[in-house]
Amino acid sequence: MFRPILILSACLAATGCASVVNDSTHPIKVETKTEAGQVVTGADCKLTNDYGSTPVKSGETTQVRRSSKDLDIVCKHPDNPDATARAISRANAGMFGNIILGGGIGAIIDHNKGTAYTYPTWVQLVYGQMLVFDRSAEKDGTPTPGTAAVAATASAK
Repeated sequence: MFRPILILSACLAATGCASVVNDSTHPIKVETKTEAGQVVTGADCKLTNDYGSTPVKSGETTQVRRSSKDLDIVCKHPDNPDATARAISRANAGMFGNIILGGGIGAIIDHNKGTAYTYPTWVQLVYGQMLVFDRSAEKDGTPTPGTAAVAATASAK
């Protein structure tokens, strides 16, 4: 009875909580719209963070490598100006679990591996605009609302 608990405890201590709970990748759905709000599918999008780039067609969901760094997104379509965005990386529950349970080493491991972080799961880029998507504004079943990058930069000053 105690042996499985002991093995599980040793695993959790040797790795991080988020490493056990979360995959190293995270799903993200990328959609594109015109300024008038018309959805455009099939645009060539590239999602980039410090672990590399992932291609996806707009309207589809892909897996991106988790990271503490933000995710840059660029979507190109021949009939529209580029749509660009930044998805903010936020610490997830696994990181807080490490801190609460005293897993300082686990928190460092999860930070370095990126498993302690999550991006928004659904974003809608708008052609001709640069938007910022923050997971803290995410609601289940709906796209994460984007804010204009200029307004986000101005409010940070």
